[in-house]
Amino acid sequence: MSVRRRAKLAAITSAVATTGAALLVGGVLTAGTAHAAAGCRVTYSVDGQWQGGFTANVAITNLGDPISSWNLRWSFGAGQQVSSAWNANATQSGSQVTATNLDYNGAIGTNGTASFGFNGTWNNSSNPVPSSFALNGTTCTGGTAPTTPAGTPTVTPPSTPPPTSGPTTPPQTGLVGWATQNGGTTGGGSSSPTTVTNASALSSAVRGTNAAVIRVSGTISCSGMLQVGSNKTILGNPGATIVGCGLNVSEQHNVIIRNLTFRDWNDDAVNVQSGSTNVWIDHNTLSNGYDGAVDIKRGSDFVTVSWNRFFNHNKTMLLGHSDGNGGQDIGHLRVTYHHNWFDATTQRHPRVRFGNPVHVYNNYYNSNGGYGVASTMNAGVLVEGNYFENVKDPYHLGEGDSGPGSLVARNNYFVNSGSGQAGGSVASIPYAYTLDTASSVKSVVTAGAGAGRINP
Repeated sequence: MSVRRRAKLAAITSAVATTGAALLVGGVLTAGTAHAAAGCRVTYSVDGQWQGGFTANVAITNLGDPISSWNLRWSFGAGQQVSSAWNANATQSGSQVTATNLDYNGAIGTNGTASFGFNGTWNNSSNPVPSSFALNGTTCTGGTAPTTPAGTPTVTPPSTPPPTSGPTTPPQTGLVGWATQNGGTTGGGSSSPTTVTNASALSSAVRGTNAAVIRVSGTISCSGMLQVGSNKTILGNPGATIVGCGLNVSEQHNVIIRNLTFRDWNDDAVNVQSGSTNVWIDHNTLSNGYDGAVDIKRGSDFVTVSWNRFFNHNKTMLLGHSDGNGGQDIGHLRVTYHHNWFDATTQRHPRVRFGNPVHVYNNYYNSNGGYGVASTMNAGVLVEGNYFENVKDPYHLGEGDSGPGSLVARNNYFVNSGSGQAGGSVASIPYAYTLDTASSVKSVVTAGAGAGRINP
């Protein structure tokens, strides 16, 4: 049984003058081209914990002069080990961990923030938060309350309010959007889970309409499409990967797919079609497949696609498969896409036909060589609060031989990107949702999207 735990540490320094500090980058000590921080605050949170493993996120606030690169050091006190990291390079020698910036997040202005996260291992008895941190050699000191073994952790709040320039709360991980409508989406509910480790067992477990929770463990190699029945929750255990094949949800209802890595599929990775309803596709990582990563078509409806990471892929997400399918699609194809990371994928993020309203919010688009969003065939797409970086064509009307739809764009954030093409009107959104500030979406999404970021 998994144990969810969360602990926070806030460490505050007064000004500590340090000059000429050396900087450790990739294990090489160099005379600092980065300024030494004169003061810093670190918020460390354990956001998920299970037998032998945990996920943590770290937010750095620079209280001193602007810095052009950074390293953060701390020591673990109970044998914890970092196994993988995102938004930073992390190395460990004994108990000491050093996290260094990547090429896109090295600069931190005064009162600015940088965030990263990691997966680690622990001894299943005690997982205390580190007692101190040092940013570019300057200690960020402050009080902390250690976590307690196998119990409810205590929390020490920051002694000053957290900065408003970056994310201040954990990523939204619950169901939001169209999949909450039409009675909601619960998958297999509270059914006792079945763990599968090979393609035959997975194919058998996901069939039928009985309520079931299926846990995928290890790497499963397969080909083609596995047919998924109604009332299913398919969850990945840590590191779970499906290679070579995909999941087909056709004429089904009430399906959840979370925390899986898909790669090298030879058709689609996830295909929702033929009137399927109430499907939630969340916190997956998808790369290097043949056709669509997540395609939704043929009158399907009430779908949420959230917190997924897509990379090394061309045709990412199709919504509506044909200009000639309006008879089945009009009045359906209502989908929410939020907090997804489109990491240098080429096109279809998504490409929309007929659906109205389709809601695309708080996604991070990075270096997408084709385009971001296309609204076609009288679709209605609301594009709001997204972060576009190095995207020449963020969104437009019409695509290929498909005529234009409507697209309303608001509150988006652009870095070295085009301005996009919008026009027309879109039906209203019927559900409640929380919109992150667009300028914070990059850090929020890169810290939370993809498999391995939750412990379902």
